[in-house]
Amino acid sequence: MIRHIIAIIAGALTVAAIVYMANLDKEAQKFQKIKEIIEKSKLEVPVSKQKVEQAQPQKEEESEEEKKLKVLKEKAGRMSAFEVSPLYRRNCASCHGINGEGAVGPKLVGKTKEDVLNALKDFKSGKRKNYVMFGLLNNMKDEDLESLATEIGTFEQKLKASE
Repeated sequence: MIRHIIAIIAGALTVAAIVYMANLDKEAQKFQKIKEIIEKSKLEVPVSKQKVEQAQPQKEEESEEEKKLKVLKEKAGRMSAFEVSPLYRRNCASCHGINGEGAVGPKLVGKTKEDVLNALKDFKSGKRKNYVMFGLLNNMKDEDLESLATEIGTFEQKLKASE
């Protein structure tokens, strides 16, 4: 009788271990996706026309329409109401917009430095749950967070000044 009880307990523990390992595997896959997103976000954004031309080799023959379209795309890629730092452009602009106007992520214009810094620290610590933000901020230094918060805190002023 005791053997049967021990066998049932051992079986239950085995099933529990399998379920636990499966959950760990799911979490590891989430972190791998976050890592891939972070690596993609580290790509430098070409800013000057010269860099754009180096990054995209031209075809030998382009029609007039293709040239016009290319010029429009280059202008659109650099369009911003005001200048932002490379740190913001590389880590934040793809989700929050080039000037913090919001895109996939929420609008940042109008946020104070303190609010932004507190939010960044909460995301980094895991207090606020967001895998993308956690993955981006996990490797950032506190001075980078401070710099981003200071910059984002000035967006509303800069936007009004540019109008």
